[in-house]
Amino acid sequence: MFRAHVRLLVTLTAAIALVASSYPAHAITNSANTLKVSPVRTDIQVLPGETRTVPVTITNITGGDITVSPIENDFIAADESGNPSLILDADKFAPTHSLKRFMTPLADVMIPARESKTIDVTITVPKTAQAGGYFGAIRFAPSDPDSGGQVNLSASVASLILVTVPGDLTEKLNLTDFEVQQDGHAGSLFHSEKGVATTFRFENKGNVQVAPFGQITVKQGKTTVYQTEFNTKDPREVVLPDSARRWTVPLEKISGFGHYTVTATLTYGQKNQTVEVSKSFWVVPVGLIITVAIAVVIAVVLGLAIWYFLRSYKRKILSSQSQRGRYRR
Repeated sequence: MFRAHVRLLVTLTAAIALVASSYPAHAITNSANTLKVSPVRTDIQVLPGETRTVPVTITNITGGDITVSPIENDFIAADESGNPSLILDADKFAPTHSLKRFMTPLADVMIPARESKTIDVTITVPKTAQAGGYFGAIRFAPSDPDSGGQVNLSASVASLILVTVPGDLTEKLNLTDFEVQQDGHAGSLFHSEKGVATTFRFENKGNVQVAPFGQITVKQGKTTVYQTEFNTKDPREVVLPDSARRWTVPLEKISGFGHYTVTATLTYGQKNQTVEVSKSFWVVPVGLIITVAIAVVIAVVLGLAIWYFLRSYKRKILSSQSQRGRYRR
């Protein structure tokens, strides 16, 4: 039971650190503000039989010296939002696309208070390695020499490394879903322009990680009301082999009632393969529906009133004419 709890704690803390490292725009710090790592992601190409080094800088942001233990890990896609799932068992590797097999183990390193050290992560790709994508993480955790080098996993940080081995690469993304949603619910008729977004899902059927990018355009008739670029950050977000990923792009500047068409022109791969897809939707605000309903009710009531008045007036005229006829006789 104790080992199970420890294993669960290790999994959770390491996964949290690695999930945080998947966002390239910011440096990573743990909840205890102990370490910072940079870069949080590196994309490189390594030829079969070649050795490359990836420099990773670790910063000790505490007031005391820290001994850091580097840990090599593989990871796989945890879900369709891009979160990685770290393989923590030291004796296990990813079933495919394992980078850990190519990484040379590193020795502990001491980092003085409020200083940084750059550690070279050595990656050696065998001559027999198949072309494709390989990905893993180098994780750094403070260790306590006075406790026999016990590692504090709760304070670990990670840097992702994505390697492409050139050769017979298969870059194939399948667009399996394209929808317009409002607050997470797909549809083609919305009662407000707020919270409208387009969502699409790619499956990677190739053997290398691929980063789709492109343009999202919203038109009302022939008029373009909104246009935005998709996945333009450096590095771009990728779809790992044997996995799927979903993106949601908010649609802005939709100004109330009307019929709209959203078009996504998406490109990926070294050959700039393009996927274009469109979807139409209506925005009919609740206020407009109520106003039209009231107007219809008023028109119906007014029409009935006029009809009733004319009918009564006609009867009155006929009755008056009939009475005049009697008097003449």
